[in-house]
Amino acid sequence: MTRVLVVEDDPQLVRALVINLQARHYGVDAAPDGATALRLAATRRPDVVLLDLGLPDMDGVDVIKGLRGWTRAPILVLSARQSSGEKVSALDAGADDYITKPFSMDELLARLRAAVRRTEDLPLTPETTPVETDDFTIDLLAKKVVRGGQDVRLTPTEWHLLEILVTHPGRLVTQKHLLQEVWGISQSSKTNYLRVYMAQLRRKLEKDPSHPRYLITEPGMGYRFEA
Repeated sequence: MTRVLVVEDDPQLVRALVINLQARHYGVDAAPDGATALRLAATRRPDVVLLDLGLPDMDGVDVIKGLRGWTRAPILVLSARQSSGEKVSALDAGADDYITKPFSMDELLARLRAAVRRTEDLPLTPETTPVETDDFTIDLLAKKVVRGGQDVRLTPTEWHLLEILVTHPGRLVTQKHLLQEVWGISQSSKTNYLRVYMAQLRRKLEKDPSHPRYLITEPGMGYRFEA
């Protein structure tokens, strides 16, 4: 059973989320504030976190940072904050998706399924692993990246983006394809998601992130991995 941690201080929304998730056979825990969320996450080990940013005791971004210190479980932000700066801050802290309130339950559940799907193992042929470059090695079966003898910590979203690109070496992967595969959406307005996560991947993998050698942007079209 997939376990979901709902972090939200609105009792009516919590009740609606719990009912809808349990009806679809998810296990659900709920926390009304950040401190409770961090404690429950440590003890219950959720597979996915649904997180409101406007919590009574701390900012949701600080909760994301606290979770990212030890878990790669997908974090879906549910927030009334609509500015691009707020979204980028949450994504940059380690969130995997950002859903603006009010939202439809169908959309939320679709995003949740996509998040769970991203963490599942994909069948890969032996020829696709490992992928070696001059600066790092990617073991697709073990879902592991090593750079300079050290493991590189990637979020599930960062990993899924990298996995798609490296399994299509030298080929342009369109923005639309990446958005559909990783977030389950294809709207061109969501390309800021890609920019944020590609920037994070470059910071973690490239010697010179501002002049990438491996993760190449094709302006207005998509991205390409060059081994």
